[in-house]
Amino acid sequence: MDAWVWLIIALVAVAAVALGVFAWQQSRRQRTERLQSTFGPEYDRAVERSGDRRQAESELEERRARVERLRLRDIPADQRQRLQAEWTDTQTRFVDEPEAAIEDAERLVDEAMEARGYPVGNDFDRRYDDLSVEYAHVLDNYRRARAVSVARSDGGDVTTEGLRDAMVCYRDLFRELLNTAESPPSPGETRRTA
Repeated sequence: MDAWVWLIIALVAVAAVALGVFAWQQSRRQRTERLQSTFGPEYDRAVERSGDRRQAESELEERRARVERLRLRDIPADQRQRLQAEWTDTQTRFVDEPEAAIEDAERLVDEAMEARGYPVGNDFDRRYDDLSVEYAHVLDNYRRARAVSVARSDGGDVTTEGLRDAMVCYRDLFRELLNTAESPPSPGETRRTA
């Protein structure tokens, strides 16, 4: 073969490799953007925790795949109304019995999760991971509320303000699970985010 044929073959091979690398980089970038969009601040937390972006992205993909295998469903209207009525009673009780109301709030969040089809067990981290796929925007609230509940049950000193904050945080996730997020908070009430 002539030298020019070899040159053309080499140029075509280099171009094919360059296109392959470019396509691979694009797919990685799109994956990263999709995961950042889906998981929000949880994406950054996963990267920080693992110390490796690829490992964190694989973990987040595994969460997503696991949740896709769950039989998630809408909560039937009658059950949603019952849960909402119990929540309203719980919020009312908060004034006189804040600690008992926090217990009820946590129980109602668990009931709503279970009604949606999420596994509800003793492993908070697993519940948190499962919820992160659809509710990443309120999960920092859930973690804060849970920390208050744990501190309270462990006999820690939890202020009424801490309990109120936990109630608001549980409420945000509860509304999302019931798909009844209301209009913006009333004046003087702030929606908690991290």
